[in-house]
Amino acid sequence: MATDTRPALPPVSRGERRWVWIFALVAMLVISLPYLVGFARQGEDWVFTGFVVGVEDGNSYIAKMMTGYKGDWLFHTPYTDAPQGGAIVLYPYVLLGKLTAPPAQHEQMVAIFHIFRYIGGVLAFLATYEFLSLFLVEVRLRRWGMILAGLGGGLGWLLVLIGRAGWLGSLPLDFYSPESFGFLALFGLPHIALGRALLLWGMVAFLRQRPVPINALADLQGVWFDQRGMLAGLCWLGLGLMQPLSVVVAWMVVAAYLLVLFGRQYWRRLVGRTRDWGTSWGYFRRAFWAVVFSAPMAIYTILHFSLDPFLKEWTAQNILPSPHPLHYLVAYGLVLPFAVVGARRLLKRHTTRGWLPIVWVLITPVLVYIPYPVQRRLAEGVWVALVLLALKSLEHVVSADRIMGKSSFKRLAVFLLLFPSTLFLWLGGLQVAWNPARPVFRPAQEIAAIQTFRELAEQDAVVLTAYETGNVLPAWVPVRVVYGHSVESLGYFELKPKVEMFYSTAVTDESRQAFLAEHHVDYIFWGPLERAVGAWDAYDAQYLMPVVEQGGYVVFAVVE
Repeated sequence: MATDTRPALPPVSRGERRWVWIFALVAMLVISLPYLVGFARQGEDWVFTGFVVGVEDGNSYIAKMMTGYKGDWLFHTPYTDAPQGGAIVLYPYVLLGKLTAPPAQHEQMVAIFHIFRYIGGVLAFLATYEFLSLFLVEVRLRRWGMILAGLGGGLGWLLVLIGRAGWLGSLPLDFYSPESFGFLALFGLPHIALGRALLLWGMVAFLRQRPVPINALADLQGVWFDQRGMLAGLCWLGLGLMQPLSVVVAWMVVAAYLLVLFGRQYWRRLVGRTRDWGTSWGYFRRAFWAVVFSAPMAIYTILHFSLDPFLKEWTAQNILPSPHPLHYLVAYGLVLPFAVVGARRLLKRHTTRGWLPIVWVLITPVLVYIPYPVQRRLAEGVWVALVLLALKSLEHVVSADRIMGKSSFKRLAVFLLLFPSTLFLWLGGLQVAWNPARPVFRPAQEIAAIQTFRELAEQDAVVLTAYETGNVLPAWVPVRVVYGHSVESLGYFELKPKVEMFYSTAVTDESRQAFLAEHHVDYIFWGPLERAVGAWDAYDAQYLMPVVEQGGYVVFAVVE
């Protein structure tokens, strides 16, 4: 038989949705505790940046908000002096920045960031539950699956415990890849969390209702429009604003799904069995509309990053390779045996629909190793599909336990091994929030000097700093820096030794002036971090004039 053997599962009930809302709101509050501790621990000596993980990227998100505040509608990174044409990149941050204004603007931006993170996390939980409900009958398994997909990790914690955290040249995926799991996005990457929600809601729209059967391609004209396909496309259009590459992941999964559907019909024709071409063509039409509606942002991003000189160089520096394949085995090894069994059970229940999460899992090993700079990004969402398949293998057991009045917790207890990595990350966040130090906190004197500098700095002025200062400064002041971010600072690897040489005593003032002219530098920041780079005394330079002198931090204006 070529179609699903049972009716589609009913939509999520109001009671289920109420439980998901309560859980998601409470879970995101608990996840946010390290940030609340960080704000409570700042004081006269230290100022909390607002981030406990990925601090450099966190500062860059606030800097993107600052570009929106100063009037930009297209993104221009402040981490380089190179000319830029502007692009729609990480656009939510640019727009959110327009909601802020001095005074206390940095605090406003950090607060809005975390509101965005909180909302994105709640929506990710909701969308995950909706997706799981398409395949799992038991409410307990739906809930458990949502928890695993959002808060679970792999077995990387075992490598940490045995002292092999750097095994095969990289950390375990649990600790640095938000695409491979879910917790890191909830913990510190709101655009990825909201993108995950939109990706899954698009899949729900694509699968929730069976399409109107079509007998042949020629019949598409008679029943051309497909509202579910358009809805899926609109979800993925929004996804393109969060994480454009994830739209390509959605397309690849749907393309592989269609290939399986049509391949099955050809095989059934070869063996003389009943075929259902109409449903396959119906899904083809739905996929067509999903791609049409989601294509604008994806095409825009592909063309811009291929043609814009600045974005091409940015792409060349943005290298996110997949680790050794054994790391993926450690990450997903516990759920894979269950997923294999669950895939077989899923196809018995959903002969057509059930292929989508299966092909999602099957094509991911190909996606994460294609020759592309950001391979890891292409694992987006596969963790949810793996959790679904793994829990599907236990559905008959959980159902029997419910009927017999037994607890099925012991059946699911093995999956508790998926939480230690998440617990390590969360406790690590609490630890760094409780003990003020760089980079999670900044010295209060440094921030005071930066705030004073903001009062006199021209918008978009170029400032030369040490790397760490350069990462922080654009999050507080609407200026640009020569370098301060390993991806967004063009020519980072060439600039690093040049800047270090600038602050040393090994070069002449003529060489320094040439460097300042080459990079159109207006100001030089000179604090403890800069003095740690080299022993050069900026007060000796006749072409510099101090404009800020505060608490051991000096800002010099470059003069003719």
